[in-house]
Amino acid sequence: MQVDGRQIPVHGNVLQPLTRRTSDILRVVASAVFLGLVIVGSVITRSQWMALERSISDIVGVLTPSQSNAVYLVYSIAILALPFTVLAGLVAARRWRLLGGYLAAAAIAALSLSISPSGISAPGWHIDESTRLDTLASQVLDDPRWIAIVAAVLTVSSPGLPARWRRTWWFLLLAFVPIHLVVSTVVPARSLIGLSVGWLAGSLVVLVVGTPALEVPLDRAIRELDRRGLSVSALTVLRPAGLGPLLLSADTGSAGPGAVVELFGPNQRSRGALRYARRIVTLRPNENAPLHASQRRAVEHRALMGIAVDALGVSAITPTAVADLGRGWVLYAHSVARGRPLEPGRDQDVVASWRTLGVLRARQIAHGSLRASDVRIDVDGTALLDGFGTAELGASPARLRSDAAQLLLTSAALVGPDAAVDAALDRLGPTDVVAASRRLTPSAIPRLVRDEVPNAKALMTATRDTVAARTGIGTITAEQVTRFSRNQIIQLVLLIALVYVAYPFVGQLPTFATELRSIDWGWAALGLVISGATYFGAAAALWACASGLVSYWHTTVMQVANTFAATTTPAGVGGLALSVRFLQKGGVSVARSTAAVALQQLVQVIAHVTLLVAFSVAAGQTADIARFVPGATILYLIAGVAFGVLGAFLFVPTLRRFLRTAVRPQLAEVWADLRELARSPGRFALIVAGCAATTLGAAAALWVSVQAFGGGTTFVTVTVVTMIGGTLASAAPTPGGVGAVEAALIGGLAAFGLPAAVAVPSVLLYRVLTCWIPVFLGWPIMRWMTRRELI
Repeated sequence: MQVDGRQIPVHGNVLQPLTRRTSDILRVVASAVFLGLVIVGSVITRSQWMALERSISDIVGVLTPSQSNAVYLVYSIAILALPFTVLAGLVAARRWRLLGGYLAAAAIAALSLSISPSGISAPGWHIDESTRLDTLASQVLDDPRWIAIVAAVLTVSSPGLPARWRRTWWFLLLAFVPIHLVVSTVVPARSLIGLSVGWLAGSLVVLVVGTPALEVPLDRAIRELDRRGLSVSALTVLRPAGLGPLLLSADTGSAGPGAVVELFGPNQRSRGALRYARRIVTLRPNENAPLHASQRRAVEHRALMGIAVDALGVSAITPTAVADLGRGWVLYAHSVARGRPLEPGRDQDVVASWRTLGVLRARQIAHGSLRASDVRIDVDGTALLDGFGTAELGASPARLRSDAAQLLLTSAALVGPDAAVDAALDRLGPTDVVAASRRLTPSAIPRLVRDEVPNAKALMTATRDTVAARTGIGTITAEQVTRFSRNQIIQLVLLIALVYVAYPFVGQLPTFATELRSIDWGWAALGLVISGATYFGAAAALWACASGLVSYWHTTVMQVANTFAATTTPAGVGGLALSVRFLQKGGVSVARSTAAVALQQLVQVIAHVTLLVAFSVAAGQTADIARFVPGATILYLIAGVAFGVLGAFLFVPTLRRFLRTAVRPQLAEVWADLRELARSPGRFALIVAGCAATTLGAAAALWVSVQAFGGGTTFVTVTVVTMIGGTLASAAPTPGGVGAVEAALIGGLAAFGLPAAVAVPSVLLYRVLTCWIPVFLGWPIMRWMTRRELI
């Protein structure tokens, strides 16, 4: 590279790779929103827009028909030539990958507007406008496919075009709006749709293909370093640009030890701003450092923090230069890092690191990213720091505790939790170390720090346990650094789901209230007692499946909360997860808890099927049970889906590995429990009795509800309806089967001859007793169990 008459060799590839920038993602979102607005505007408010455009056109439209044709001719030639000009430039520059994106975007845009019910053809959108010019030029300008092609190729090519040409061509494309107004023609909605579709197609292609490399201003960087007294003789690329800056080593020959040059590109600031926005949304206010107004200010802050720490004698680098290189590039140069890296197993390095952290804490300075790669040991044994991108002067106590937590994790990875905790206690004292250990969680430790530590999650738990043992504290609870805890988010989702599933029931309340005038409240009270008894049976089954390792009373209470979780999630998965969580909190291992819940569900299914067969036989031929069996087509479809899923799990390596590592151990636990049950008839009988009581209790509650409105059917019939209807409704995607359960039960009772005037209020009463009352009781019970740390 030639700079001011000097030949500066550059070793390594300085060209940035094709990257997916934050702006590429934002462009896709913006183009999709724009397309939606154009479609909505065309459908809803098109007549108002046409009236406004006509009035504007009457004011500015001063050209004669011949002059309008001439303007159309000139403009259409320019629009026709524009994509071919861009194509020639890509071929001349030999940008073959970008050329592929160019062709793909043009094809996608054209095909998107050419698909119709009759096949591939021109769109049939027309606006009745008598003043529309009938020329070849107007046909080109009004064809949405051509507008979409031009917009798509410009979107793909823009990142690699000079700024002046990029602005000129986009101005030329968007000029069709004022040109249509000047020549007294309403702006066609189809042209705006073509523009939005082309923009979206090009944005998607750019996101997939990537952004072409930007020119790195190395010559301006060398001139800036010369002005700072660093005469660079050679540059070597240490790390190509990507998520971080372009890192180079500047050789100054015999003039000195050289320097390290960091070049921040124009697209890295947007990524940082989005990451900071995410932290603002997810973390509490005192967890974030102030946001810088620009990338230059962020780099300046980093250099100033380096100067401040260097003044304390604990910085591994000395900032040399910060300069704006133009076109969004910022230079940051500093000396080569002094000292050696941290070595695993050396307790002295860890002790020195904690001593340096104490120096920073005394000046209320937070580093923000205490990774092992950012700590070095000087020749005199002093720990020196590097990487001040997230450092802060006058930091909050929360950020100071985060620094201590990060160093706890980093030092524990080097010398183990015991030595790391001892060094921290010696420097900070028990109070500060305990406070820091509460932040040993994935949400409090930055991802960059966790990524450098093998098995970081397990090491954080081990370090926190070591702090508890060293300080004599029984349990160290994690500090909440996020705005919302996981339990709060789960409860919010469940509450929203509850409102959703309860909405259909609220609409039926007037009809139900009218029918309550004829209800027998004695039968209704009996149904409530029966509904409550089913929870004791379900609790007994789960308690026996867990070998009695948890409290039976707490298990019974949990069943009420389980109803809330199961009703507000599809297929009842929330109830299963809550049962597993309850057993884990009770001291049962994860594998054993999952196996216990799976065993209960297995026995429940077996008991359900057995009772269904028995009561179906008891119902006799007059019941016509076949009417509830799905048709052959549905059965074949279910079998086909089942075999498809089985084939996917057998032939896809990832799914097959999941079966081997996750499902197989659980099945082994269930099989071991079944063999143990065979040797323990009393426990087996309790599980079966509990599962059977759950099924029969639900049937008895429905039968009692029918009796409350006058009766008219037998218990055997209601039991068959309950089991078949519940089975069919369980396949419904709605949370808790709301709507599907009611429809299945009402239809089943009507099929057995029960009048609708009795069946409808009976099913609604049944759902109130077995679903809605437990659901509304389950919400406060679940909160109580959460506070008691039972779930």
